Amino acid sequence: MDGTVTVEPSTHHIAPWMHIIPPDAGIPLGELLPASGNVHVARLSGPLMTGEVSTFQQFDAVLKFPPYFGWNWDAFHDCLRDLQWLSADHHVVIIESADQALAEDDAGRRKLLTSLWRSGRDRSYVKRPEGITLSRLSVILTCDKDSLEGLSAFVRTLTEQRLAHD
Repeated sequence: MDGTVTVEPSTHHIAPWMHIIPPDAGIPLGELLPASGNVHVARLSGPLMTGEVSTFQQFDAVLKFPPYFGWNWDAFHDCLRDLQWLSADHHVVIIESADQALAEDDAGRRKLLTSLWRSGRDRSYVKRPEGITLSRLSVILTCDKDSLEGLSAFVRTLTEQRLAHD
């Protein structure tokens, strides 16, 4: 096995820590979560992320950002990379209808998705005896089937740009 996660065909595997799925698809949790430990699951709503502030408010509510959170994209990324204030070994962020998040703010949408991807990468670790790459931060983006290809292409472009930049 090459260390990647095998998922259903309707699921777009962006990285071991990031997946884009339609709402009715499933991801085998045994392949995404550690065999033991505490897991913090944060569910957010893409349609409620209408702007930068509303996006930060949603994440702050479910991930309980510390008081020193600076309410900007750099601080957002720093908090996602840390999460030490949550007593969990693993974190799962689920954004439902992610294709609607920051729909009118292309720059903000890029920053959100790039921060999620980078934070998952920064917090990832390798391997169980079965050879599956796991992450301490998993990101699951849901969207309807009509938006699946477009959102996947958007995120893949962002990640390729980020890899070229790093």
